[in-house]
Amino acid sequence: MSNTKNYILAIESSCDDTSAAVLCNTKVLSNVVATQEIHKQYGGVVPELASRAHQQNIVPVVHQALAKANIDKKELSAIAFTRGPGLMGSLLVGTSFAKSLALGLDIPLIEVNHMEAHILAHFIDDEERTPPTFPFIGMTISGGHTQIVKVSDYFSMEVLGETLDDAVGEAFDKSAKLMGLPYPGGPLIDKYAKLGNENAFQFPKPKVDGLNFSFSGLKTSILYFLQRETQKNPDFVSENMNDICASVQYTILEILMEKLQLAVEQTGIKQIAIGGGVAANSGIRGRLAEAETQMGWETYVPKFEYCTDNAGMIGIVGYLKFKRSEFTDQSIAAKARYAIGS
Repeated sequence: MSNTKNYILAIESSCDDTSAAVLCNTKVLSNVVATQEIHKQYGGVVPELASRAHQQNIVPVVHQALAKANIDKKELSAIAFTRGPGLMGSLLVGTSFAKSLALGLDIPLIEVNHMEAHILAHFIDDEERTPPTFPFIGMTISGGHTQIVKVSDYFSMEVLGETLDDAVGEAFDKSAKLMGLPYPGGPLIDKYAKLGNENAFQFPKPKVDGLNFSFSGLKTSILYFLQRETQKNPDFVSENMNDICASVQYTILEILMEKLQLAVEQTGIKQIAIGGGVAANSGIRGRLAEAETQMGWETYVPKFEYCTDNAGMIGIVGYLKFKRSEFTDQSIAAKARYAIGS
């Protein structure tokens, strides 16, 4: 089958980005993403508005993906879609569309776990990057998830640790909101952190057993710190924005790196692959590069376009499942909660 050209249409609609991609085996021919600007005015994703925007975007996004790939829908081998986890209303749009199109074209339907896709995005054909070899440690860091996963094979994954409350992306965005920065604030913290002193302010790191994470306490400590300092000086945040961002980012990255180091010690695996929207953060990329020289790790970071939610990563999982003939039927339903390996 490796010499056969298999065209997979992939659909991703787990949160607030509507995305469609076309892959020829492991190569991405198109990867179209429609972002929803409406959530910025609310300071976060509004589920009802997200699902309505998906309904408006999905047909033009799929049409554009097919056109960019120069593929007719009759040439498609299968349709892959995000079944979960995510916002139920958003997932329903993508799931319903994928089921209908697969039925109309009489081609296989393939369900994909969004979190597995973030990890397997590393196997998209890319001349500039080589994929990790098994086994490796995967760390998914995004607005909704923070997990450390032992990856023994494409579909043999074990969650070693995960967040007990907030995800790391949420910690970034909510900290930014406390500083008066617009949504999404994570990229802005990264931007200002480059200009600041990471040791300017100290924030406590939560004590959590094993490889699990917690970010709610850190968020609260940042809130109290800002309240205390602005009482003394109303202009404290604006006058110290770069240093605050640098100190917040340093603390969050320390938490992530300490857990990764513990995972390496526990498993003996020194191959680390990250995924998810926070993988686009320049700070975590820099820390991983340092770990390669200082600790002898091999680290893997996806291309920027495959870090945030996108259908390209759904398509690579779709292709890997297509090769194994792992298809699903029309009775499939979206799952807001969908654990890796379930």
